[in-house]
Amino acid sequence: MRRRSLILIAAAGLALGLAAPAQADALSDIQARGSIRIAVPQDFPPFGSVSIDMTSVGYDIDVAKAIAEHLGVSVELVPVTSANRIPYLQTGQVDLVISSMGKNAEREAVIDFTDAYAPFFNGVFGEADVTLAGPEDMAGYSVGVTRGAVEDLTLTDLLPEGVEISRYEDNNGTISAFLSGQVDLIATGNVVAAAIIENNPARRPELKFLVQNSPCYIGLNKNEPELLAAVNTIVAEMKADGSLNTIAQTWLKADLPADL
Repeated sequence: MRRRSLILIAAAGLALGLAAPAQADALSDIQARGSIRIAVPQDFPPFGSVSIDMTSVGYDIDVAKAIAEHLGVSVELVPVTSANRIPYLQTGQVDLVISSMGKNAEREAVIDFTDAYAPFFNGVFGEADVTLAGPEDMAGYSVGVTRGAVEDLTLTDLLPEGVEISRYEDNNGTISAFLSGQVDLIATGNVVAAAIIENNPARRPELKFLVQNSPCYIGLNKNEPELLAAVNTIVAEMKADGSLNTIAQTWLKADLPADL
C-alpha cells in the first residue's frame, strides 16, 4: 500500500463529495469488496500474454497490479479480447479495462478514459548512427513497410522524392528485411520494434520520428468521478516516481515519451 497515494485519493474523493450529492460509486464498492477486477489482454504481447506457467504477464498486467497495490486492494485479472473488453465493463464484470486501448469518439460516447498510461505509436526506426528529424530527411534512404499497414498508408503521403519504399506482405517480412540490411530503415509500431529488440539482433531499431501517435488509456464506466480521480492520481504518481517508466523499460525496451 502506498500511503501517499491513499492520502491523495482520499483528498480527491472528499473534494468530489463536497461538489456532488453522496451516492454509491465504483471506488467505494472496490474498497468495500477489498479487490478490483481489471480486464487485461491475453494475446497481445508485450501488453498482455500467457506465460509458460499459465500466468498473465505484460505491460498492462504490471500496471493493473500496481493500481491495485496503490488502492490497497487485491487484484482479479480478467482476460478479455478487443471485442468484449468494453461489454465486460458495461455489464459490471470488471471495474477497469487496461488492455492497450486507444481513445476515440465512438468509445468516448459509451465509456470514460483516464490519462494516458502507455505509449502506442507507429514510427520510423533505424540504427543508432542514423539521424532523422522527420520525413524530409529520408531522401537517399530505403525504408521497409508492411503492405497496407497504417504506417504504409500514412508515411507514403509524407515522403519526399528519392526515398526507396519496399513493401512486404507481413511484419515478419518487413522485420527480416531490416535485420538483413535489405533496407536502411523500418516503419512499424513500437510494439514490433520492442519485439525485435527482445531478440537482441545485431541491428537494433531505434525510434527516429513518429508517424502516428495513439497512446493507451484505462477505460472505466461513465459517471464514476471518484474512481477516475483515484486512477489518474495513481498514474500521475507512477509517472513522477519512475515506476511506470520501469514497466516501459521492461516490456517496451524504451523510456516513456516525455509528453505521455
